[in-house]
Amino acid sequence: MLLCWCVGATVLLYVLYSWLIPTAVQFNGSLALLWHDVIVERALDTLTRSTRPQRLLKAVRKRATQGDPQSVISAIDHFCRHSEWAMNVGDEKGSILDSVVSELNPEKVLELGTYCGYSTVRIARLLPPGARLITLEFNADYAAIARQVIAWAGLEDKIQLVEGASEDWIPRMKEHFGIETFDFVFLDHWKHRYLPDTKLMEDCGLLRKGTVLLADNVICPGVPDYLEYVRNSLSYKSCYFKSHLEYTKAEDGLEKSVFLG
Repeated sequence: MLLCWCVGATVLLYVLYSWLIPTAVQFNGSLALLWHDVIVERALDTLTRSTRPQRLLKAVRKRATQGDPQSVISAIDHFCRHSEWAMNVGDEKGSILDSVVSELNPEKVLELGTYCGYSTVRIARLLPPGARLITLEFNADYAAIARQVIAWAGLEDKIQLVEGASEDWIPRMKEHFGIETFDFVFLDHWKHRYLPDTKLMEDCGLLRKGTVLLADNVICPGVPDYLEYVRNSLSYKSCYFKSHLEYTKAEDGLEKSVFLG
């Protein structure tokens, strides 16, 4: 009897963990983030004695071909859809990111928030010869993984990964990197920093007429203050790309804002 109860409980827990709860939270962004980004991540970190970025890197090394950026992207997408959710921009919104980068064909790019390097690789693989991508990551552990993902993709020559806070590095861009203005900025870091960092870039003269800002997760978790600013400011022309929170069916989207000077 005890054995049957244990087996039944194990089966029930497995069904809840692997299918029922993930399916139930698919359409609710807040619940999806709570389940995937808090509960599951902490549980797996404890059980495996590793971190999610470490497990993601392992998947890249297992499935992706060295020197092939597209295979790195595909390996991460496969990991996130079939093994473990992760907070990349994801494949659906990633296609929108690709289209914006391809249309703009930028030479000087700033990414705020590297995480494990997924969007960094997506952007860098589309840049023209001689282009430069500076990506900022506050978390040193994330940065260490991102460097290895970028190296696996064979894109080290196009990417300069910098560790530290965005508010510290943005005022130093011109002096430290010799950057006058950026053609394209991708915002995917701390949501409370979207608006102050945008204003900081303006104040530092890093945006020129025609610079494109593309902001992720503007609906989930959401950046209402940033959206209000870029949609109502005479300095920007903005449009919204409706999509879904990475690897779920909950609404999210990207906001594209062209700086008008």
